[in-house]
Amino acid sequence: MATVPALRIRDLKGLGPRSEQMFALVGILTVREFLATDPYVLYAKLKPVVPALNVLAIYAMIGAQQGRPWLEVKRELRGDILLRLDMMGLTPKKKPPRMK
Repeated sequence: MATVPALRIRDLKGLGPRSEQMFALVGILTVREFLATDPYVLYAKLKPVVPALNVLAIYAMIGAQQGRPWLEVKRELRGDILLRLDMMGLTPKKKPPRMK
């Protein structure tokens, strides 16, 4: 049985309407454009315009492009992904511990 291609970004595995809206902020409007965009480049473009963007977004983007659940991507590729984000200066910042 052949799979039906996604017509909208929100139809891709692990993405939804909010992802579709965020991608539109940086000019990614179609599934074709999303699939042709390096997820790390897209994450870098989104970071300044979506301040609340967290590292889970990169797992979801990679998962959607590969047709895999984001949790699987996180489990298998977390170290490599965080290393690449660090090399790009995009490593998520850890909150300092609270002082008592």
